[in-house]
Amino acid sequence: MGIRAANCDEGHALAKQMKKRSKKGDATMKTLMAFGDSNTHGSVPLEELSDQRRFSRDVRWPGVLAAALAPEWHVIEEGHPGRTTVWPDPIEGVHKAGLAVLPALLETHRPLNLVVVMLGTNDLKVRFGLPACDIAFGVRNIVEAILASTAGLDQTAPACLLVAPPPIKEVGRLAEVFAGAAPKSAELGMRYCAIAEETGVAFLDAGQVAEMSDFEGIHMEAAGHLAVGKAVADAVSKMAFSK
Repeated sequence: MGIRAANCDEGHALAKQMKKRSKKGDATMKTLMAFGDSNTHGSVPLEELSDQRRFSRDVRWPGVLAAALAPEWHVIEEGHPGRTTVWPDPIEGVHKAGLAVLPALLETHRPLNLVVVMLGTNDLKVRFGLPACDIAFGVRNIVEAILASTAGLDQTAPACLLVAPPPIKEVGRLAEVFAGAAPKSAELGMRYCAIAEETGVAFLDAGQVAEMSDFEGIHMEAAGHLAVGKAVADAVSKMAFSK
């Protein structure tokens, strides 16, 4: 049986119907972007440095978040393994710097009601030689870029939820890459909280609800993703958004 092509009148009617549905959807559904690194991407704890496995969508924390907030929210996953706050990586590439790619992502996904930021773990790598205060300054630049953007509704800035990642553990395949970083990572929760207060954004310390893998130390297990996803959903539900 052949497929009948729609005539012009039918095509115009369908276009109007789709436009009406689109407007209705845009008016009722809010959008958030989860901006992070491999733990937002859903990378599993590495058994080998070449391991590129990823938890399924329903297991990684943005997926847990999406399920908890449905149907009122659309969750966009923007997790990039190796992403730093502002630093180009001399080994893994200049494209790892979060601040450099952020403006393009904000423009791509606008209008956004909310951007959830969980970064800083990769800034702890020995190759960067950063104290905890500089990692915090880096994430502050991320927050300020979001607040200075016009990627929200009606060309305003979207809201921001700053999440401090769980402290790392110096074990497993990545222990040498993060040598000496565990004490610095334990400071990030306190420092990020201060940044959130100073910039007026919401804050969540993921280290209070989840921890990194015991055998690898840099990535969360499935239980950690579940806990973080639920905690972020709870934090989002307490924030006020325009309808």
